[in-house]
Amino acid sequence: MNGVLVIDKPQGMTSHDVVNRVRRILGERSVGHLGTLDPSATGVLPLVIGSFTRLAQFYSDSEKTYEGVIRFGFATDTYDADGEATSTPQVVVLNREEVEGLGELFRGSIEQMPPPFSAKKVAGVPAYKLARKQREVQLKPVLVEVKEFAILDVAGDQATFRAHVGSGTYMRSIAHDMGQKLGCGAHLASLRRTAVAEFVVEDAHTLERLESEVRQGSAEEFCDRFFVHPRKLAPHLPCVTATEENVAMIRTGRSVNLPEMSRAPLVKVFYGQRELVAIGTRIAGTLFHAGIVLAASSHPLPARR
Repeated sequence: MNGVLVIDKPQGMTSHDVVNRVRRILGERSVGHLGTLDPSATGVLPLVIGSFTRLAQFYSDSEKTYEGVIRFGFATDTYDADGEATSTPQVVVLNREEVEGLGELFRGSIEQMPPPFSAKKVAGVPAYKLARKQREVQLKPVLVEVKEFAILDVAGDQATFRAHVGSGTYMRSIAHDMGQKLGCGAHLASLRRTAVAEFVVEDAHTLERLESEVRQGSAEEFCDRFFVHPRKLAPHLPCVTATEENVAMIRTGRSVNLPEMSRAPLVKVFYGQRELVAIGTRIAGTLFHAGIVLAASSHPLPARR
């Protein structure tokens, strides 16, 4: 079973919890995710299944889109609603124009300090492990890209936002830093991820529906209904439909000539419309080698006449 499955992660589960649950549902050991989502957050969590786990390298710098709520009035040690308050709660009535003006400071390339409770590593140890043991966490600011940060609504002490950000951006840190600038403290009250790279929330499935459908349908029906169509994956790479002979050669590690692809450094090689066989790397001219083979040999090389 090879493919990409988009899960609508529920609140309270870690990304690893979701991976383990899907492993049990599908009976497939090779399952990974494309970008960690905090336990308190919900939304898009793309999973790579079977040999498609090899595609993870193409998603290490994926952009993400979020919608969420920032609550002003006090900060927390985790920068979200799951943490302990680190400042005395204040009664805050927000002014929308002031919040929108503040939001402008968090657009573009900005330096951001990761939360102490995060997966960022300090001397090889994830920061959250040190923070849980109440050890000092010395993180360094990192440069992140915030392509969009829009305040959608302001009511009482809460501001609803939408953001489109580059890889490595923490929305928790933006919430915390906004609270510091207003002088009243703030934290991320809720967060929903609506997109990761080409994967959007409209394509996401709940774990409950996944489990129900697996029990009722065949494996082939399941793959057609739940897996993202392979031709939609890594859209920045061009596609080519190879001949049966070329596919057989690719699967056995031999280089092939793909005349249609004279300039592309990488190409997705398909057998038919749906079977993604490999990611080919151009050696020279139109000669390609399968740097990543995604399917075991199932089509024998035609006999030569």
